[in-house]
Amino acid sequence: MTVEKAGISDIDALTEMRLNYLQEDHGELDERDVTAIRTELPSYYRDHLNNDLFVYVIRDGQQIVSCAFLLVVLKPMSPSFINGRTGTVLNVYTCPQYRRRGYAKKIMEALLADAEKMQLSVIELKATEDGYPLYRSVGFADDNSGYHLMKWKDQ
Repeated sequence: MTVEKAGISDIDALTEMRLNYLQEDHGELDERDVTAIRTELPSYYRDHLNNDLFVYVIRDGQQIVSCAFLLVVLKPMSPSFINGRTGTVLNVYTCPQYRRRGYAKKIMEALLADAEKMQLSVIELKATEDGYPLYRSVGFADDNSGYHLMKWKDQ
């Protein structure tokens, strides 16, 4: 089992992996949303892949069967992220027939090793109940900062 970074030739597969992840996370997707994602997401990948978005994958032959995204952002410095370099883990997903083989853990270990080389001050993620033990096992801890996670969404 080898972890590697996805490249431009993987954009179609990454789009499908993202849709599979979203379907499991959100339930059945509206067909308009699926069409928009299939149309727009490839150009996002072309602009960001291996610049500020790093996608770690495991393949079975040529097929990507497991992945995790690391989005790197430079923020104004603070004691919480002293050099301003932060990361967010997104889209940790393994195809159902490949689960419980340690793929996600192997990917997270590679992602975190690269994050250390990139000197990221902090890496954040939102964990599902299923993913929580994995993230704890690779060193993530609950955020007890005293802040409330809030969102604003344009209606």
